[in-house]
Amino acid sequence: MSRPQDANRSFFPFGNPFRMISAKGTKFSPQLLAVLHACEAALEERLKKLIPKSKDEILNLSWMTLAMQSLCESHNDIKTLITELELPVHDWDEKWIDVYLDISVKLLDICIAFSSELSRLNQGHLLLQCALHNLDSSSSEQFVRACSSLDGWKKHIGSINPRVEKCGSILGDLVGSLDLPKVKKSAKGKVLMQAIYGVKVQTVFICSVFAAAFSGSTKNLSDLDVADIYSWAPTFRNLQDLVNKEIRVRFSSGRLAGLNELEVVDSSVKELYPIIQGVVDTTGTESLVKIVGELGRATERLSQGLDLLTKEVDSFFQVVLTGRDALLSNLRSGATVDDRIFGGNRDAQVVN
Repeated sequence: MSRPQDANRSFFPFGNPFRMISAKGTKFSPQLLAVLHACEAALEERLKKLIPKSKDEILNLSWMTLAMQSLCESHNDIKTLITELELPVHDWDEKWIDVYLDISVKLLDICIAFSSELSRLNQGHLLLQCALHNLDSSSSEQFVRACSSLDGWKKHIGSINPRVEKCGSILGDLVGSLDLPKVKKSAKGKVLMQAIYGVKVQTVFICSVFAAAFSGSTKNLSDLDVADIYSWAPTFRNLQDLVNKEIRVRFSSGRLAGLNELEVVDSSVKELYPIIQGVVDTTGTESLVKIVGELGRATERLSQGLDLLTKEVDSFFQVVLTGRDALLSNLRSGATVDDRIFGGNRDAQVVN
């Protein structure tokens, strides 16, 4: 994990991961180069689709849903790549397996944290629905109940999710894992590691943006420095610079919510609250009916967006989980793999 003040610090604390790409004694065949280029071209295209056309798209639930979809596609690409390389699991270097198993369990933890936050935000939707129901009446007693529901919503939304708070340390570990394991005399292994590196960069970036949005803090943003030897590096830097810069500007201005749709709801609640308390007279201003209608529409957009994003986070969880399970199954049935590669990973549990 990178802090803004740490932007100039060396990104790779454990050495130079690019040594393996230009290591002597191994050359890529035209077929392997074609496979690698296709994989990296697909990654670059996904990154381009995430570049926002305007600042309003950043931290929009639709953008976040697209980002999570792109992660699922990239991780599925790695599965396909392994098949195309015809690189059996029992031929994998033990270091690769250790790294993969460690990263996968951390990604599962992050998915669980994100799912818990989306569930928490959806619980707030029930309080808004309660308030809207009571606002259908002009009764002062109903207005009091509506105020109570809105108070509950503000308190609920403003609370801290401890699972999201733990994402910072997990992201820090994932940043450290970007330092690639060395590959000796294996062209296929080098292709696999180079492709995995790109997907890991994409994963850390997107997860750090999600963690920032859900925590309302820029401390979870990662500023990744990708070398120009990768064809997708310029596109990635453009995306990262645009998104991270806008997030820092927003949070430095003291805005309550990271999600655009949540901010719209919050704005409507702030406008409505003094009116139903009788502090502000609606005479000469927008009618109460209009403001309630705006809150209802904003609430519905928020709920629909949260539902769609929840499905994509669940899909990513399943992609990571099935990939991990398949690898473990292959390892257990492989006669050429030393049992010690499981070293604590076989029984790793996802933190709830």
